[in-house]
Amino acid sequence: MATIHITDIESAINYWRIQQPPTTGLPLAQPLQALAEVYGVMVFERQDGIEEARLPDEALQAWLAWYVTTPDTPCIAICSTSQGDEVCKGCGRSFAEVQYWTQMTPVEKRATWRRITTDGNAWRFSKYAERATECLLLPATTTA
Repeated sequence: MATIHITDIESAINYWRIQQPPTTGLPLAQPLQALAEVYGVMVFERQDGIEEARLPDEALQAWLAWYVTTPDTPCIAICSTSQGDEVCKGCGRSFAEVQYWTQMTPVEKRATWRRITTDGNAWRFSKYAERATECLLLPATTTA
């Protein structure tokens, strides 16, 4: 099962801090509090990821609200898997990840994003980085 990395929890917390800024003396907004509690436990237990099933529903819903603001696909429209490569030179996804992208869950997609970002070998991170930036400016789609 794919896990949500702690950096995604941090990003979601920062998203909610902007959406519903904390006010001095008042409790945190519910989405922010739910994510902060998960984050605190992860830090205390020295975990870098948490399985989706272990997230309280409020934290999961807050994370999903952040997730829809992220780019859906790492595709930069240079797909070498269509030419027979097992791993796409353009985005870094495997043939199976490209093929089943639309059926993947948000958590699975973020795990893939984390892997390809950490690897940093795909053209989207080097040779065609400007194309990847242009793709971020386009409306999100659900295509592979």
